[in-house]
Amino acid sequence: MKEENIPLLLRAEEAIESADLLLKEGYLADSISRAYYAMFYIAEALLNEKDLSFSKHGNVHGAFGEHFIKTGIFDKKYHKWLLEAFSRRIASDYDASAKFQSSSVKAMIDQAWDFLKVAREYLNK
Repeated sequence: MKEENIPLLLRAEEAIESADLLLKEGYLADSISRAYYAMFYIAEALLNEKDLSFSKHGNVHGAFGEHFIKTGIFDKKYHKWLLEAFSRRIASDYDASAKFQSSSVKAMIDQAWDFLKVAREYLNK
């Protein structure tokens, strides 16, 4: 693993832990945002490992799909989770009337932990 990916993965782990704490306190929208950013940091670290860097979220999403899903490195569920998390993050940040269920937020946090686990396994090979 490239040295510069270590802080990204630590930041992802911290974001997931924050998401969990926010969920426990009932801050569902903020929890969603943290869980999404954890997945985003993970995708950034994976792309960085291939010397790819992007400034826009959509470009990170697309490149992750192209370089890690279409190639079969990761199961397509990780790309699906990333895109769903992004959609939920947009709603949680910009739609004041959006409603969320704690069970679906918990599932998103669990997905982020799973994504972090497989990313670390890949990067530590």
